[in-house]
Amino acid sequence: MKRLQAFKFELMPDGEQERDMRRFAGARRFVYNKALALQKENYAAGGKFISYVDMANRLPEWKEEFPWLKESPSHTLQQSLKDAERAFKNFFEKRAAFPRFKKKGVGESFRFPDSKQFDVDQGNSRIKFPKLGWMRYRNSRDILGTAKNITISQSGGKWFASIQTERDVEQPIPAATSAVGIDMGIVRFATLSDGNFIEPLSSFKKHEVRLRKAQRKMSRKKKFSKNWHKAKRRVQKIHTRISNARKDFLHKASTEISKNHAMVAVEDLQVGNMSKSSKGTVEAPGKNVAAKSGLPTANKNIDK
Repeated sequence: MKRLQAFKFELMPDGEQERDMRRFAGARRFVYNKALALQKENYAAGGKFISYVDMANRLPEWKEEFPWLKESPSHTLQQSLKDAERAFKNFFEKRAAFPRFKKKGVGESFRFPDSKQFDVDQGNSRIKFPKLGWMRYRNSRDILGTAKNITISQSGGKWFASIQTERDVEQPIPAATSAVGIDMGIVRFATLSDGNFIEPLSSFKKHEVRLRKAQRKMSRKKKFSKNWHKAKRRVQKIHTRISNARKDFLHKASTEISKNHAMVAVEDLQVGNMSKSSKGTVEAPGKNVAAKSGLPTANKNIDK
């Protein structure tokens, strides 16, 4: 069977490369938002959905209107249009909500969709990108399979490269034969039908005091000054640690469950609604009563 797998590494760009990557991500965001605005305007006028091909034919005109778009690799801008088209198709097929405009500083990324557009030199821990040249990365593991595409993203003030590969593997045969049901909760992260349970990580509480102090220091700096940016990076670093701890916890918990059970059943509910307050009365209900009403009873027996 074919296995698609992503290998993520931290990049170590120099100052010029980092500035260029910010420009590329900004150009990708601009093209995505322009395509989204055009689709919405066309839809409001009663027009048909604009396909990727028709949208890509407008790209040369946009480059003439906004010359700074020419500084970005064409492949990343074309991929942005494909992402916009996929977002609309997911909405039409009821797989996702209506597409939203992308905000600056949130989820900054761009992608090279073809392996011919980049070169990975794992022996020397470096990757070659169009218009960026060779860039070193933290080579933490071997890359298995044939590289198909690469996505550059920014998170917590750092840049990362996610290389998607494809390789042939044998069909996995589960060693376990049992089935288990999982009941998500607040006091306990998850309760299994076999009597075992998983305690919550509470990673935010472990960093809450430190985060509060960092945010307080940041609020006292002059906005957009050098000291403000330094304080912001400290806050981002704490948020990144919290996020990484949660991801590590979820990966380990899910791996342990999947290794010991051949079938897993989980409730289909919004866990976030379980932690919201539903204060209020019948005459004057609270803001979140409607959300809470859709949850199953707390003492639901998942064996039944």
